[in-house]
Amino acid sequence: MQPEERRVEANGVELAYVERDGREPTVLFAHATGFHARCWDAVAEELEERSIALDLRGHGRSEKPEPPYPWGDVADDVAAFCEALDLRGAIGVGHSKGGAAVAAAAALRPGTFAALLLVDPVLMKPSLYEREPAFEAEHFVARRRNEWGSPEEMIERFADRDPFQRWEPRVLRDYCEHGLLPAPDGEGYVLACPPLVEAAVYAGNRAWDPYPLLRELDLPIRILRAPPPTPDQQWSMMVSPTWPGLAGELRNAEEIVLEEHSHFIPMEAPGLVAAHVRELAVKVRGYGEGDA
Repeated sequence: MQPEERRVEANGVELAYVERDGREPTVLFAHATGFHARCWDAVAEELEERSIALDLRGHGRSEKPEPPYPWGDVADDVAAFCEALDLRGAIGVGHSKGGAAVAAAAALRPGTFAALLLVDPVLMKPSLYEREPAFEAEHFVARRRNEWGSPEEMIERFADRDPFQRWEPRVLRDYCEHGLLPAPDGEGYVLACPPLVEAAVYAGNRAWDPYPLLRELDLPIRILRAPPPTPDQQWSMMVSPTWPGLAGELRNAEEIVLEEHSHFIPMEAPGLVAAHVRELAVKVRGYGEGDA
Protein backbone atom coordinates (compact mmCIF):
# COMPACT_ATOMS: atom_id res chain seq x y z
CA MET A 1 0.00 0.00 0.00
CA GLN A 2 1.39 3.37 -1.01
CA PRO A 3 1.40 6.07 1.67
CA GLU A 4 -0.75 9.16 1.24
CA GLU A 5 1.23 12.32 0.44
CA ARG A 6 -0.01 15.44 2.22
CA ARG A 7 1.07 18.99 3.07
CA VAL A 8 0.55 21.31 6.00
CA GLU A 9 1.85 24.74 6.98
CA ALA A 10 3.77 24.76 10.26
CA ASN A 11 5.99 27.48 11.72
CA GLY A 12 5.56 29.51 8.53
CA VAL A 13 6.87 26.75 6.25
CA GLU A 14 4.93 24.35 4.05
CA LEU A 15 5.94 20.83 5.05
CA ALA A 16 5.25 17.67 3.08
CA TYR A 17 4.69 14.30 4.71
CA VAL A 18 3.54 10.78 3.93
CA GLU A 19 1.07 8.89 6.09
CA ARG A 20 0.17 5.21 6.43
CA ASP A 21 -2.93 4.02 8.23
CA GLY A 22 -2.68 1.67 11.18
CA ARG A 23 -3.32 1.22 14.86
CA GLU A 24 -2.22 3.51 17.66
CA PRO A 25 0.20 4.75 18.80
CA THR A 26 1.16 6.83 15.80
CA VAL A 27 4.84 6.73 14.85
CA LEU A 28 6.40 9.98 13.63
CA PHE A 29 9.60 9.62 11.57
CA ALA A 30 12.16 12.41 11.05
CA HIS A 31 15.07 11.90 8.65
CA ALA A 32 18.73 12.90 8.56
CA THR A 33 20.32 15.87 6.78
CA GLY A 34 20.19 15.42 3.01
CA PHE A 35 17.59 12.64 3.23
CA HIS A 36 13.78 12.63 2.99
CA ALA A 37 10.63 11.03 4.36
CA ARG A 38 10.61 8.05 1.99
CA CYS A 39 13.92 6.79 3.39
CA TRP A 40 11.72 5.40 6.18
CA ASP A 41 9.54 3.27 3.86
CA ALA A 42 11.37 0.02 4.63
CA VAL A 43 10.85 0.59 8.37
CA ALA A 44 7.25 1.82 8.19
CA GLU A 45 6.15 -1.09 6.01
CA GLU A 46 7.06 -3.53 8.79
CA LEU A 47 4.79 -1.83 11.31
CA GLU A 48 1.11 -2.27 12.04
CA GLU A 49 1.04 1.19 13.62
CA ARG A 50 -0.09 4.34 11.86
CA SER A 51 2.99 6.20 10.68
CA ILE A 52 3.79 9.71 9.52
CA ALA A 53 7.13 10.49 7.86
CA LEU A 54 8.01 14.16 7.53
CA ASP A 55 10.12 15.98 4.96
CA LEU A 56 12.01 18.53 7.06
CA ARG A 57 12.38 22.08 5.75
CA GLY A 58 14.68 22.28 2.74
CA HIS A 59 14.29 18.56 2.03
CA GLY A 60 12.16 16.31 -0.14
CA ARG A 61 8.85 17.88 -1.17
CA SER A 62 8.85 20.48 1.61
CA GLU A 63 9.40 24.20 1.12
CA LYS A 64 13.01 25.29 0.74
CA PRO A 65 13.53 28.72 2.30
CA GLU A 66 16.79 30.57 1.80
CA PRO A 67 19.58 29.88 4.36
CA PRO A 68 20.42 30.03 7.19
CA TYR A 69 19.09 26.77 8.63
CA PRO A 70 19.59 26.87 12.41
CA TRP A 71 18.57 23.59 13.98
CA GLY A 72 16.38 25.33 16.53
CA ASP A 73 14.09 26.32 13.64
CA VAL A 74 13.83 22.68 12.57
CA ALA A 75 12.84 21.65 16.11
CA ASP A 76 10.23 24.42 16.11
CA ASP A 77 8.96 23.09 12.75
CA VAL A 78 8.49 19.59 14.15
CA ALA A 79 6.67 20.86 17.24
CA ALA A 80 4.40 23.08 15.11
CA PHE A 81 3.80 20.22 12.67
CA CYS A 82 2.68 17.97 15.52
CA GLU A 83 0.42 20.76 16.78
CA ALA A 84 -1.13 21.14 13.31
CA LEU A 85 -1.89 17.41 13.23
CA ASP A 86 -2.93 17.38 16.92
CA LEU A 87 -0.51 14.53 17.53
CA ARG A 88 -0.55 13.12 21.09
CA GLY A 89 0.99 10.07 22.74
CA ALA A 90 3.02 9.17 19.67
CA ILE A 91 6.38 7.49 19.30
CA GLY A 92 8.98 9.86 17.91
CA VAL A 93 11.66 8.25 15.76
CA GLY A 94 14.50 10.38 14.45
CA HIS A 95 17.77 9.61 12.70
CA SER A 96 20.80 11.92 12.93
CA LYS A 97 19.54 15.53 12.68
CA GLY A 98 16.00 14.15 12.80
CA GLY A 99 16.76 12.62 16.18
CA ALA A 100 17.88 15.97 17.56
CA ALA A 101 14.79 17.69 16.15
CA VAL A 102 12.33 15.11 17.50
CA ALA A 103 13.92 15.19 20.96
CA ALA A 104 13.77 18.98 21.16
CA ALA A 105 10.21 19.02 19.80
CA ALA A 106 9.18 16.59 22.55
CA ALA A 107 10.22 19.19 25.12
CA LEU A 108 8.72 22.11 23.19
CA ARG A 109 5.31 20.39 23.04
CA PRO A 110 4.88 18.09 26.07
CA GLY A 111 2.43 15.25 25.52
CA THR A 112 3.21 14.88 21.84
CA PHE A 113 5.29 11.76 22.40
CA ALA A 114 4.97 8.89 24.83
CA ALA A 115 8.41 7.50 23.91
CA LEU A 116 11.37 8.37 21.71
CA LEU A 117 13.68 6.23 19.58
CA LEU A 118 16.73 8.34 18.70
CA VAL A 119 18.86 6.64 16.05
CA ASP A 120 22.41 8.00 16.23
CA PRO A 121 21.15 11.54 16.90
CA VAL A 122 23.46 14.48 16.22
CA LEU A 123 23.55 15.66 19.82
CA MET A 124 27.07 16.66 20.69
CA LYS A 125 28.91 17.39 23.91
CA PRO A 126 27.26 20.45 25.51
CA SER A 127 30.44 22.55 25.46
CA LEU A 128 30.60 22.31 21.66
CA TYR A 129 27.46 24.42 21.37
CA GLU A 130 29.25 27.32 23.03
CA ARG A 131 31.34 27.93 19.92
CA GLU A 132 30.39 30.62 17.45
CA PRO A 133 28.76 28.99 14.40
CA ALA A 134 30.16 29.83 10.99
CA PHE A 135 28.85 29.02 7.54
CA GLU A 136 31.32 26.86 5.66
CA ALA A 137 30.80 27.85 2.04
CA GLU A 138 33.29 25.19 0.99
CA HIS A 139 31.69 22.34 2.94
CA PHE A 140 32.12 19.31 0.72
CA VAL A 141 28.36 18.68 0.46
CA ALA A 142 28.00 22.07 -1.28
CA ARG A 143 29.89 20.49 -4.18
CA ARG A 144 27.67 17.43 -4.44
CA ARG A 145 26.51 16.52 -7.91
CA ASN A 146 23.06 18.07 -8.27
CA GLU A 147 21.94 17.07 -11.77
CA TRP A 148 20.98 13.52 -12.74
CA GLY A 149 19.55 11.89 -15.82
CA SER A 150 17.42 9.42 -13.88
CA PRO A 151 17.09 7.69 -10.50
CA GLU A 152 18.65 4.61 -12.09
CA GLU A 153 21.79 6.58 -12.94
CA MET A 154 22.02 7.73 -9.32
CA ILE A 155 21.57 4.18 -8.01
CA GLU A 156 24.27 2.81 -10.32
CA ARG A 157 26.63 5.61 -9.30
CA PHE A 158 26.24 4.98 -5.58
CA ALA A 159 25.70 1.22 -5.32
CA ASP A 160 29.37 0.23 -4.87
CA ARG A 161 30.46 3.21 -2.74
CA ASP A 162 30.42 3.91 0.97
CA PRO A 163 28.15 4.41 2.75
CA PHE A 164 25.64 3.24 0.17
CA GLN A 165 27.08 -0.21 -0.49
CA ARG A 166 26.24 -1.14 3.10
CA TRP A 167 22.57 -0.21 2.69
CA GLU A 168 19.77 -2.60 1.88
CA PRO A 169 19.21 -2.28 -1.89
CA ARG A 170 15.56 -1.27 -1.59
CA VAL A 171 16.51 1.58 0.77
CA LEU A 172 19.05 2.87 -1.74
CA ARG A 173 16.35 2.75 -4.40
CA ASP A 174 13.91 4.66 -2.16
CA TYR A 175 16.63 7.22 -1.41
CA CYS A 176 17.32 7.82 -5.10
CA GLU A 177 13.81 7.55 -6.53
CA HIS A 178 12.28 9.94 -4.01
CA GLY A 179 15.38 12.08 -3.53
CA LEU A 180 15.16 13.66 -6.98
CA LEU A 181 12.78 16.24 -8.41
CA PRO A 182 12.22 17.18 -12.06
CA ALA A 183 14.77 19.82 -13.09
CA PRO A 184 13.35 23.35 -13.50
CA ASP A 185 14.46 23.42 -17.14
CA GLY A 186 12.61 20.17 -17.86
CA GLU A 187 15.80 18.21 -18.55
CA GLY A 188 16.47 15.36 -16.11
CA TYR A 189 16.39 15.70 -12.34
CA VAL A 190 17.94 17.63 -9.46
CA LEU A 191 18.42 16.71 -5.82
CA ALA A 192 15.35 17.25 -3.64
CA CYS A 193 17.71 18.68 -1.02
CA PRO A 194 19.84 21.21 -2.94
CA PRO A 195 23.56 20.99 -2.09
CA LEU A 196 23.71 24.56 -0.80
CA VAL A 197 20.76 23.89 1.50
CA GLU A 198 22.42 20.74 2.81
CA ALA A 199 25.62 22.71 3.49
CA ALA A 200 23.59 25.37 5.30
CA VAL A 201 21.97 22.69 7.48
CA TYR A 202 25.37 21.40 8.57
CA ALA A 203 26.46 24.97 9.29
CA GLY A 204 23.37 25.53 11.46
CA ASN A 205 24.14 22.68 13.84
CA ARG A 206 25.87 24.82 16.48
CA ALA A 207 23.52 27.76 16.16
CA TRP A 208 21.48 26.45 19.11
CA ASP A 209 21.99 24.70 22.44
CA PRO A 210 19.44 21.87 22.75
CA TYR A 211 20.36 20.82 26.29
CA PRO A 212 18.06 23.21 28.21
CA LEU A 213 15.20 21.52 26.36
CA LEU A 214 16.57 17.99 26.51
CA ARG A 215 16.99 18.11 30.28
CA GLU A 216 13.25 18.79 30.60
CA LEU A 217 12.30 15.51 28.95
CA ASP A 218 10.58 12.98 31.19
CA LEU A 219 9.59 10.05 28.98
CA PRO A 220 11.20 6.77 27.93
CA ILE A 221 14.06 7.39 25.50
CA ARG A 222 16.02 4.70 23.66
CA ILE A 223 19.21 5.69 21.87
CA LEU A 224 20.60 3.42 19.14
CA ARG A 225 24.08 4.37 18.05
CA ALA A 226 27.07 3.25 16.06
CA PRO A 227 30.48 2.94 17.75
CA PRO A 228 32.23 6.23 18.58
CA PRO A 229 34.99 7.41 16.24
CA THR A 230 38.60 6.44 16.72
CA PRO A 231 41.19 9.29 16.56
CA ASP A 232 41.64 8.80 12.80
CA GLN A 233 37.89 8.80 12.12
CA GLN A 234 36.92 12.20 13.52
CA TRP A 235 35.68 13.53 10.17
CA SER A 236 34.10 10.32 8.88
CA MET A 237 30.34 10.40 8.26
CA MET A 238 30.23 6.64 8.91
CA VAL A 239 30.84 6.84 12.66
CA SER A 240 28.56 7.98 15.45
CA PRO A 241 28.14 11.74 15.99
CA THR A 242 26.31 11.15 19.28
CA TRP A 243 28.00 12.32 22.48
CA PRO A 244 28.72 9.20 24.58
CA GLY A 245 27.47 11.03 27.67
CA LEU A 246 24.04 11.82 26.18
CA ALA A 247 22.06 9.10 27.98
CA GLY A 248 23.48 10.28 31.28
CA GLU A 249 22.15 13.81 30.66
CA LEU A 250 18.58 12.60 30.12
CA ARG A 251 15.99 11.15 32.47
CA ASN A 252 14.80 7.64 31.73
CA ALA A 253 17.18 7.09 28.80
CA GLU A 254 18.93 3.89 27.69
CA GLU A 255 21.68 3.49 25.10
CA ILE A 256 22.35 0.54 22.81
CA VAL A 257 25.61 0.51 20.82
CA LEU A 258 25.36 -1.44 17.56
CA GLU A 259 28.97 -2.42 16.99
CA GLU A 260 28.37 -3.89 13.53
CA HIS A 261 26.69 -0.82 12.05
CA SER A 262 27.70 2.62 10.83
CA HIS A 263 25.88 5.90 11.41
CA PHE A 264 23.37 4.89 8.73
CA ILE A 265 21.55 2.34 10.87
CA PRO A 266 18.05 2.76 9.35
CA MET A 267 19.48 2.25 5.86
CA GLU A 268 21.56 -0.80 6.79
CA ALA A 269 19.08 -2.49 9.13
CA PRO A 270 15.52 -1.22 8.69
CA GLY A 271 14.17 -4.45 10.17
CA LEU A 272 16.15 -3.90 13.35
CA VAL A 273 14.85 -0.34 13.71
CA ALA A 274 11.30 -1.57 13.08
CA ALA A 275 11.71 -4.17 15.84
CA HIS A 276 12.68 -1.44 18.32
CA VAL A 277 9.69 0.65 17.26
CA ARG A 278 7.36 -2.31 17.75
CA GLU A 279 8.78 -2.94 21.21
CA LEU A 280 8.22 0.67 22.22
CA ALA A 281 4.69 0.59 20.74
CA VAL A 282 3.80 -2.41 22.91
CA LYS A 283 5.07 -0.57 25.98
CA VAL A 284 3.16 2.60 25.09
CA ARG A 285 -0.06 0.65 24.61
CA GLY A 286 0.60 -1.01 27.95
CA TYR A 287 0.94 2.38 29.63
CA GLY A 288 -2.41 3.41 28.20
CA GLU A 289 -4.13 0.28 29.46
CA GLY A 290 -2.64 0.87 32.89
CA ASP A 291 -3.96 4.44 32.94
CA ALA A 292 -7.41 3.20 32.02
